[in-house]
Amino acid sequence: MSSNNSQRTEPVTEEELEQKEELNNKIKEQKILVDELSNLKKNRRVYTQQPNSNIFFLTDKGETLSSCKKDLDNMRKEYQDI
Repeated sequence: MSSNNSQRTEPVTEEELEQKEELNNKIKEQKILVDELSNLKKNRRVYTQQPNSNIFFLTDKGETLSSCKKDLDNMRKEYQDI
C-alpha cells in the first residue's frame, strides 16, 4: 500500500498550467530581448523605461545585457522548479 502512494503523482491544476505557460511566454520574450541587445552595434544607444512610467533613461548596453541575461537565467530556473 505504501508503494502505491509513493508512485502517485499529484494532478497538475489548471492554475499551475496557466502559470507555467505565462512564464514560458516571458522566457521567450526575454530571449528575444537578449538576442536584440547582443546584435546591436557598439555605438547604438540603449534606453530603459522607468517602472510604472513613460520616462526612458539612457543606459549602458553591457550592463543592460548582463541584467537581461540574469533575468533569463532566473526565469529558466523558476520554470524548472514548477
